[in-house]
Amino acid sequence: MTEKCPECGQGYSWCEFCYPKHFQDEFNNWTSGNDKVDKFIQDAQLNAKHLRAIIEWIPYDRFKDVKLIGKGGFGTIHYARWIDGFIDKWNEKKQQWNRVPEKGKVALKRFENIVNLDDVLNEVSIHLKTHSKIASIRFYGITQDPETHLYIMVLEFAEKGNLREYIKINFNNINWKQKLYDLYILSLRLMRIHELDIIHRDFHPGNILLSELNDPMMISDYGLSKLIEANPHNPEQKNVVGVLPYIAPEVLNGDEEYTKAADVYSFGIIAYEIVTGFPPYPDIPHDRILAMKICNGLRPKIPFHTPKLVTRTIMRCWDARVTHRPTFKELVKELWKYYSDYRDYLEDEKNKDSEIVIQIKKTEEFLANQESTTTTTTTATPLNYQTHPQAIYTSRLLNYSSLPKPKNEENFERKLEELTKSMSDLCPSDSDLFI
Repeated sequence: MTEKCPECGQGYSWCEFCYPKHFQDEFNNWTSGNDKVDKFIQDAQLNAKHLRAIIEWIPYDRFKDVKLIGKGGFGTIHYARWIDGFIDKWNEKKQQWNRVPEKGKVALKRFENIVNLDDVLNEVSIHLKTHSKIASIRFYGITQDPETHLYIMVLEFAEKGNLREYIKINFNNINWKQKLYDLYILSLRLMRIHELDIIHRDFHPGNILLSELNDPMMISDYGLSKLIEANPHNPEQKNVVGVLPYIAPEVLNGDEEYTKAADVYSFGIIAYEIVTGFPPYPDIPHDRILAMKICNGLRPKIPFHTPKLVTRTIMRCWDARVTHRPTFKELVKELWKYYSDYRDYLEDEKNKDSEIVIQIKKTEEFLANQESTTTTTTTATPLNYQTHPQAIYTSRLLNYSSLPKPKNEENFERKLEELTKSMSDLCPSDSDLFI
């Protein structure tokens, strides 16, 4: 049974009655030097309902061993050690916050190209909402570089890196149970984000982080493309920002505003990458020609031996017909069904007649036969590919004029219909969802 607050006897492990008072008592002990930033942090502290909702102003001198570890389209990421560590709970005897310095590894995200404070706080606000819903990497607070005066988000350090790095290193050890679980978890994360009426807009493997071994994947970098509005050279043309292979065709050609369905398209490309190990279009330039081809129906080639149910899910996500794409709520039900059926088969030999179990077994038999009948290196690893120097997998500004109206490639609808007809009657239940 959860213990009640030792101070008031009402609240529990995170006392919503006492803890806001403790934060308020400390308001005069710190300042960012900016009233708007101070108020933002204070409001977050007063309204926090649990530990993950707490953010702080963290003086920059409380970090050590700061070093650059990555660059993105809108800033840089540095590794650092937070000397104090994050807040755990209130210590009634010492009348101060207990902290966890042994878990002080953090990532510092610097807003290099953003000078408008409102834009920074917009990004911070989105991240605060999503991470409190356990949909994104943990967010500890805000700091500022004393030399450059750039604002910095203080985030949980992703020990295992991003999804692309993880796949590249570990793909040959990722089994179908793990792949289905990863697809389910990502769809669940995006469902929770969409429930907040937030659209990610820049969803790709570089923004999917793994903090520790076996931890579910978390999402980062929310709403950055929202920060760029009108094109000053052509007010009628909206700027498109992101990683080209993951951007929905209707967004590329400016036909539609960025919608939740565009996030679903990005998920479809990421799902392809999780399943095959390949990034999309690694061997060609990511330029206007590729954008034209995507609008005309080009999609990554899914290997024929991929389970049909998984192929069908991916194809539905990247359908050029926006209204034909599933929602993340539908994807969660579908992918939970596939994952739980296959997990139960592996653990208890249940669901032997489940369609996903049958299809995965056929896939594994085919790959095993391929490995046993060849001595060449062609099937040794699916990650043995060359990346074109102009294949760019970081976010950037992409404005391509006069792109064609989005359409599917020839026979897309027929192939999708055939996959649907070949399925058994699968109707995922509304069973409880588990992480």
